Amino acid sequence: MQKTFTFAAVAAVLTLAACGDTDLERGVSGAAIGAVTAEVLGGNVLTGAAVGGAAGVLCDDLTPEACR
Repeated sequence: MQKTFTFAAVAAVLTLAACGDTDLERGVSGAAIGAVTAEVLGGNVLTGAAVGGAAGVLCDDLTPEACR
């Protein structure tokens, strides 16, 4: 059960990380998704927010085809 939930949470984060039209919107949504995922999985919320925010901001720079 835990592995299924973890997989679903990771898939949701990757899918939703591209939400938004600007770097700010993607950064905020990525930070929120990262923080919630970290809380649910028992990790550090601030680390999750930082990683999610960075992924959101850098998404269109590193993989523009994934952020459309």
